[in-house]
Amino acid sequence: MKPIRTAIFPVAGLGTRFLPATKAMPKEMLPVVDRPLIQHVVDEAREAGIEHFIFVTGRNKGVIEDHFDRQFELEVTLKERNKTAELSALAADLPGAGSASFTRQQSPLGLGHAVWCARELVGNEPFALLLPDVLVQNKPGCLKQMIDVYRSLPEASNIVAVEEMAMERIHQYGVVGVGRSSGPSFAITEMVEKPPREKAPSNLIITGRYILQPEIFKLLATQQGGAGGEIQLTDSMIRLAKEQPFHGLKFQGRSFDCGSKVGFLTANVAYALARDDIAPAFRKEIDSMLKK
Repeated sequence: MKPIRTAIFPVAGLGTRFLPATKAMPKEMLPVVDRPLIQHVVDEAREAGIEHFIFVTGRNKGVIEDHFDRQFELEVTLKERNKTAELSALAADLPGAGSASFTRQQSPLGLGHAVWCARELVGNEPFALLLPDVLVQNKPGCLKQMIDVYRSLPEASNIVAVEEMAMERIHQYGVVGVGRSSGPSFAITEMVEKPPREKAPSNLIITGRYILQPEIFKLLATQQGGAGGEIQLTDSMIRLAKEQPFHGLKFQGRSFDCGSKVGFLTANVAYALARDDIAPAFRKEIDSMLKK
């Protein structure tokens, strides 16, 4: 079984649901407490042992590249002010030299197209895919849980993170069919993109974390456009499932859909309450607001 060393982060989206905040700033840089959304997701990947971080960007996303680089003026100022803790924190967040790559998705042609844009950087190796819109709060993180399970699966297996969803909302997501269980994972019998409630094969949805084999790139290259003309990753995954096994992992932890305003705000509350340095004072403020 080949190890998972590379992760793709598709960050080319326009973030229209957060306008005007995202007019000049990428949605992936919106802060969850005091860390950008994309930093939380990269932290999850680093914990899982990822060594190569591939960001698929678009226009006006240069600030993401700047975030994962050194800022000498800031470092000099912090050093002059003896802000050693802040300096150490910034250094700890930086990927190692040469471990971050950036490539462009010139046209907004969907998630599948964004993944395909990273093909030359990934090469002929299995890889992880993490959607920055989704945060999963847990230790160990979602991707580490997936990689631990992946090591026990047959060669050339694919795995996706899944979670339960209320049936009245099931039509908004990709849904999997549940086959035979093997330890914490199960065989996926089918994948359906946004099925009507009455045709959904289960109440388990795909949650924005994937481990995929490199054969997906050839399928994405010939994938016909779906809704809105976009190249859907799920469509190519369905084709790949005819040749390779897919497994689902019902991960431990709580997910937050930070592509929605409510999900983003909820994530901020949850992550703030998990911080020992601010949780007591923050909880008092919340209690005071709720009593009014």
